Amino acid sequence: MTTDVSAGRDAVEVRQLVVEHLGASDAVLVVGDGGTAEDGRAGVFLAYTSSRGAALIDRELHLPAALIRDRARCRAAEVPDEVGFATRPEQAQVVLARAVDSGVPFGWVTAGEEYGGAHHLRVWLEKHDVPHVLGTTGSDVLISTSGDRHTAEELVASVPASGWHRFADGDEWVRILIRSQWRPGRGHWLLARRDATGVAHFVCYGPRRSTAADLAHVASASRAAQECFRQGGKHRMRSYRAWYTHVTLSMLASAYVLAARWAG
Repeated sequence: MTTDVSAGRDAVEVRQLVVEHLGASDAVLVVGDGGTAEDGRAGVFLAYTSSRGAALIDRELHLPAALIRDRARCRAAEVPDEVGFATRPEQAQVVLARAVDSGVPFGWVTAGEEYGGAHHLRVWLEKHDVPHVLGTTGSDVLISTSGDRHTAEELVASVPASGWHRFADGDEWVRILIRSQWRPGRGHWLLARRDATGVAHFVCYGPRRSTAADLAHVASASRAAQECFRQGGKHRMRSYRAWYTHVTLSMLASAYVLAARWAG
């Protein structure tokens, strides 16, 4: 694999290797981040998760706005002049677009509320007919099936106790239909998970036949990817080029370990 950053940015070899050994039509793409901007380790990562395992398939270095404005620091870190500031949700859209454009097999996308709170990402996913379960806040205003506007918290509060279901993960879940106009064969839901720490909310779009258990399974896929994100966030940015090189090589090494495990 070339370590030239201009050729390696797309991590094509990593993606192909992971798909070869973990690929499944019902796989879940998980967007997450690792590291912190303060120590130069922040990255937005895309993990591929299926019943066969989980591995990173793409990454974008997240550069804080203060650094981008300081062109002297950017030049010292070998950041190309054409690289501007991008939010994490904008970078998530970049890695997801590469996965979609390259024909990666998957069934769903999931991400936390920082990403789900970005309406442009939700609109992009729906426009490209990508099923998704995205975290959101309780204050997110959604449109009910009657056309009224309610916060996610208000919609969940209206559910009777009998509407909650406990699944194999031990948490309680509820699925609520939202929006009155659906694309043929597709549906929109608010999903909520209740555990000892409180209630988490998710906005969902996908096949109309999707059950609460299906959506809960997708939301829970992020747990399988957490170690991938932790590993990705260990690499400090000494230079723009070096970060991409080191992270890509680390991703490739992990992918080869998975490949050897399945080959054995």
